[in-house]
Amino acid sequence: MAVCDYEYDQDTGKLRVNCLGCLFGASIEDYDTCMSRVIDKVLEVKKVSSIILAKEREYEYDQKQTSLLVEIARMIEEIVRERVISLANLEKGCERYFPKWSARLQYIVINLLRKDPIGAYAELLRDIRKINIRIRKARTKQEQLCFKSYKRNILLLMKEKMEKARLIKMTKPHIAGYHLGDRSLYRQIFTPSVRPNFMLTRYMITPPEHAKSVERYKVGDVDIEIFQIPDTTEHLYYILPPEFRLSEEKYTVLDAARRYMASHRPKTAEFVKSERVREVFYNIGRDMIREMADHLGVHLSTPELDQLAQILTRYTAGLGVLEILLKDEKVQDVYVNAPIERTPIRIFHQDHEECKTNLIPTMQDAESWATRLRIQSGRPLDEANPVLDTDLGVPGGRARFCVITRTLSPAGLGFAIRRHRDKPWTLPLFIKAGMLDPLAAGLLSFIIDSAGAVLIAGGRSSGKTSLLASLMLEILPQTRAVIIEDTLELPVESMRELKYNIQRLKSRSVITMVETEMAADEALRTALRLGDSALIVGEIRSKEAKALWEAMRIGALSNVVAGTIHGESPAGVYDRVVNDLGVPPTSFKATDIIPICKMLRSADGLHRFRRMTEITEVRKEWSENPVKEGGFVPLMLYSAKEDKLKPTDTLVNGESEVLNRMASYVKEWSGNWDALWENIKLRAKIKKTLVEISEKAKKPGLLEAEWVTRSNSQYHLVAESVRKEVGTLDPEMVYREWLKWFKLAAKIS
Repeated sequence: MAVCDYEYDQDTGKLRVNCLGCLFGASIEDYDTCMSRVIDKVLEVKKVSSIILAKEREYEYDQKQTSLLVEIARMIEEIVRERVISLANLEKGCERYFPKWSARLQYIVINLLRKDPIGAYAELLRDIRKINIRIRKARTKQEQLCFKSYKRNILLLMKEKMEKARLIKMTKPHIAGYHLGDRSLYRQIFTPSVRPNFMLTRYMITPPEHAKSVERYKVGDVDIEIFQIPDTTEHLYYILPPEFRLSEEKYTVLDAARRYMASHRPKTAEFVKSERVREVFYNIGRDMIREMADHLGVHLSTPELDQLAQILTRYTAGLGVLEILLKDEKVQDVYVNAPIERTPIRIFHQDHEECKTNLIPTMQDAESWATRLRIQSGRPLDEANPVLDTDLGVPGGRARFCVITRTLSPAGLGFAIRRHRDKPWTLPLFIKAGMLDPLAAGLLSFIIDSAGAVLIAGGRSSGKTSLLASLMLEILPQTRAVIIEDTLELPVESMRELKYNIQRLKSRSVITMVETEMAADEALRTALRLGDSALIVGEIRSKEAKALWEAMRIGALSNVVAGTIHGESPAGVYDRVVNDLGVPPTSFKATDIIPICKMLRSADGLHRFRRMTEITEVRKEWSENPVKEGGFVPLMLYSAKEDKLKPTDTLVNGESEVLNRMASYVKEWSGNWDALWENIKLRAKIKKTLVEISEKAKKPGLLEAEWVTRSNSQYHLVAESVRKEVGTLDPEMVYREWLKWFKLAAKIS
């Protein structure tokens, strides 16, 4: 059967359209061309009870949904048969207007009504409004007579016929402001059941010839092998999930169970959004697989039953192969580039960097992912809203999804996925990874404790958000913190589990501009009304910057303020904040510290690594340009030769204006740089000890958020105890007491 040919069963009224090889997806709700062709088929066969669009999967629209299209087809037929668009329906003397009116109405009926009935109705209403204006402004009685007859005998008649269709009745309240090409209303109405094939995602069975295996490991029941491809700089991430190696009988059981679940899936978007959906699908799927296995005479052990239930859940309630990739902690980014089906999925690997995979998704995969992300995020993705940016939970952690579609990406859907670490990054983890050294960690810890205003800058993938998360852990848990993000990336839930006092606010993304969400500047002003709190801004992007710096400048924020921004240097940050975002230079002075993160490359250009390259203070004694007037003074700078941050003379000699100002509010440090410097080094020593003991004892968990939080709290308790005992914060005594506690708590001899 050729592309777009159809089979029609007169007894059942089922219309099955072949979409295999079609350039457009098999989806009435997503593609106007698909809707148009289906209505053409309905016009040919007349009586239709259900519609099946067959590609690699079958999408079936039930009788209720099909009847909506049947009504549209009948309406088109009726308008043509009754010659509604006819010169005979106009008053005599109106011939000169008819060709233009006829062409317009033919476009609405023959073209638009088939592919976008809602848009056709919206256009008709607009034409009626226009003709009303022309009636009022008519220059002659004859002209007015023609306009009135056109409205009464053609436009209003067509409007009456259209309004009889249930599809128009259902969407009539949402017609105002409707944009042609916006398919969001159709997606709410047309929800086909899916009969999928598990092997939709193509994969290379064997790696390239002469490829060299460089690493092999397992993630759960998934086998992963990394190959160096001969004569290229590329690596292949070769993945073999269990569903790719099932026996025929297991596949039969799984396919039967999934077909049943597809036809009995939940109907409400609210359930699909539910956090329990995965658990419910797993339990139902497990029971269904057991029943199907018994019915087909297939014996399954308990582990085999659990494995099949997990696979079934992955492809019904989850994101299919994407979940398999995102389970691997070494995978940091996943890229699915348009056009789908032509190129393999690519990843960024912790150890091997850019890799292509042996997985090649189909368009149906991409459409399924986009639909699920649209439902779970509650954000639109269509021609009028071509970008969807959201953060969702996946097995083992969270990931940020950025999806683009046709009006932005001419080749269709594309995905960029950033996998967040399962647990928050910590300063000791960054020390271990080499991104910064203990002294930098101690300095940043002191600044956060001293209620500094910190603006973390860097390019994409430089580690800004992860560093911000690690600095949040330096805030004492009892300190109230308000977090503002447009995409939820910061580890708020993990911190809540550690008893942090956090209020999260979600603002409107400047990329997707979802009107139902609060604008970033309004969200920030709301945060300022929530009382004295530490304020964390996920990323400063637009006009909220003015409100933030104004609040800092007038002293409305008495606690730590921290956020991230794109910028490669302090000068670049200043230029972006002042010139791009419109913050007055006098307000920018409220910034205290700018740490810069960068993704650096090796000399051969094959390897990349993240490093903090400087920590700079912003001084206040400048009037117009901090770059020319010495407003930016580095406290630590990266040495490429030694691959580490090194303190500048300004820091070592106690010439930092910002740090001395912070110290001036503390009795023990005011006017005593040596005491302040010793405290910074004490914090650095504690962070370094955590790393050293963790490695020596082979207990990596000691560097995670739970232990770092406990360590920070214990440092403060010990410091208070020592101060009361000896009258000063003796660093050696504080370290000794802290170390005694740590070894006892971690059970280390």
